[in-house]
Amino acid sequence: MRIAIFSDTYTPEVNGVARTLKRYTDYLEKVGIEYKLFVPESRTPNPTVPQVERFTSIPFALYPECRIALPNPLSINETLKTFRPTLIHVLTPFNLGIYGAHYGKKNNIPMVASYHTNFDDYLTYYHLQFMKKWIWKYMTWFHRPFEKVYVPSPSTKAKLLSKRMHPNIDIWGRGVDAIQFSPEKKSDKIRMKYQIQEKNIVLYVGRLSPEKDIDIVFDTFHSLPKELKKSTHLVIVGDGPLYQTLSTDHCKQITFTGFLEREELAEMYASTDVFLFPSPTETFGNVVLEAQASGLPVIGANAGGVQHLLQDNQNGFLCKPKSVNDFVTKTTTLLTNDQLRQDIGKKARAFALEQSWNRIFDRLIASFEDILEVKTRKSA
Repeated sequence: MRIAIFSDTYTPEVNGVARTLKRYTDYLEKVGIEYKLFVPESRTPNPTVPQVERFTSIPFALYPECRIALPNPLSINETLKTFRPTLIHVLTPFNLGIYGAHYGKKNNIPMVASYHTNFDDYLTYYHLQFMKKWIWKYMTWFHRPFEKVYVPSPSTKAKLLSKRMHPNIDIWGRGVDAIQFSPEKKSDKIRMKYQIQEKNIVLYVGRLSPEKDIDIVFDTFHSLPKELKKSTHLVIVGDGPLYQTLSTDHCKQITFTGFLEREELAEMYASTDVFLFPSPTETFGNVVLEAQASGLPVIGANAGGVQHLLQDNQNGFLCKPKSVNDFVTKTTTLLTNDQLRQDIGKKARAFALEQSWNRIFDRLIASFEDILEVKTRKSA
């Protein structure tokens, strides 16, 4: 098997798709499957890797962390002619993905796609609802030629089937490094570095943007009972279009860290008390699984991919999307009940230990092999 992969985001960019893709390519190298990866150039300088070909790019308007590449067809053709892929895998439906699909169709190479982002849900937050109809038309047109489309969660699969985007949709879940993210990473260094004096620490990790319902995090914090709020500190980890505004508007008892590298991020998860994640637009929710692996109780929105990671009042709490009252109630419950917080943290960790990246990628490759076998039989 030789896989040509096309994506509009990759490490060192910091987002769920880029991180998943890095895990994916690391796995392919470990098991000895050859691949070529076509991605945009990064804003951050990175070492040249033989398997990776980068192209000039511009930021994507709705999601600047993703970049729209300007492919060089001659260069891609030359690389693929030498590489002779047996499978095309497209992770994003933009310029590079379009070119990958075109090449696969032209050369009769089996193709699969991944669906990672609910861009249609984002439109509401940017007052572009009128574009939803056209987004779905485009997504349906784009994905039709693929043998199969992979999605991260059952709710995403149900959504795409209801839109009749593609008849063959399968789940490609996500895993977590339970050694990297672990309760053992708990450290006093977090409190010392950020000068946190309060007893409790509430954490949010993710993009600072409207579609994450980040306002619910702040409203929840400010609505905590008076005495509880006095003893609670809010930590916001991440960057995004709202960073400048939020970090200026909110100061007292709130710390903005920006992006954190993996080791400090792991320490942050393990050294805080409650993880708030109100985003209703997730196809999965990688940060939720990282928090769970760290033994950190999660309070999330009962929507999208997050609802499949949290069993309410067992390994976390689920709240009605956008309900500040619900988030305040659950946050108060956890911060005022040490035993409950510990119990839920342990169950969250136990759940995360079952989400092995190797097992998930083994299933994905087995699915690829089935597709290639069927294609070979049809061609015989």
